[in-house]
Amino acid sequence: MEVLLKDDVKGLGYKNDLVTVKPGYGRNYLLPQGLAVVADKSAKKVVAENVRQAAHKAEKVKADAQSIADQIGSQVVELPAKVGESGKIFGRVTTLQLAEALKNKGIDVDRKRLSFDQEPTTAGDYTATVNLHKEVKHTVNFRVVAA
Repeated sequence: MEVLLKDDVKGLGYKNDLVTVKPGYGRNYLLPQGLAVVADKSAKKVVAENVRQAAHKAEKVKADAQSIADQIGSQVVELPAKVGESGKIFGRVTTLQLAEALKNKGIDVDRKRLSFDQEPTTAGDYTATVNLHKEVKHTVNFRVVAA
């Protein structure tokens, strides 16, 4: 089943992408959630026209995403967490905490666009990936420290 995505879907594609999915996934999840429409001839024309009109806006969005990536650069963000004597974290370190720490540094990133490369379980250095745009991905270095 071919569908046109109306929004970014993690692991599947980005807005206005034409993707092939299993019929059950499309019919029972993507279509009812409003994340996609069936890719018929008229829907493809509408999306093509929207993409054509939004081409110059897309360049600005990509430039904004690149500027955020440049702002992040290679700086290391420190996240405080409760840590035991062995260095193991009590609870979890989440993308929300990382997004808040970045916001405190003046960089506004949505927590849904962050994903850890490796789940932080002990105090130390880790990396996370920020998916700012479909062509702009950046790595954020962060350090979990004892609070």
